[in-house]
Amino acid sequence: MESTYQISKGRLWTSYILQGLIVLLFLFGAVSNILQTEMAVKGATDLGYSSDSVLYMGLILLISTLLYLIPKTAIFGAVLLTGWLGGAVATHIMHKDPLFNMIFPVVFGILIWLCIWLRNNKLQQLMPFVR
Repeated sequence: MESTYQISKGRLWTSYILQGLIVLLFLFGAVSNILQTEMAVKGATDLGYSSDSVLYMGLILLISTLLYLIPKTAIFGAVLLTGWLGGAVATHIMHKDPLFNMIFPVVFGILIWLCIWLRNNKLQQLMPFVR
């Protein structure tokens, strides 16, 4: 039985504002990688990635972020971004980075899904955190 209750304007705005901030952050990262800025290339090579991979990582992040931004493909984009963030966590674990570096992508992953959960009745039924 599907719930058909209306989502409050406050909840809806909260989800869109959070999603907008997340999208801006990822777009900044994607554009930095695509433009192969010194900071992006140095960051990637310091973590063991080749400088040749920076462009491709930027394109993958850009496509995933745009899919997350489009309402009809937001869940698919969220899955792709979650995978991206999982790779970030794995990279930081392999490099024995500080705990904060590992927790930060996890928090972003939670926020990605929270934005969708706040306005999607089906996802709320799948993960009923509030009764």
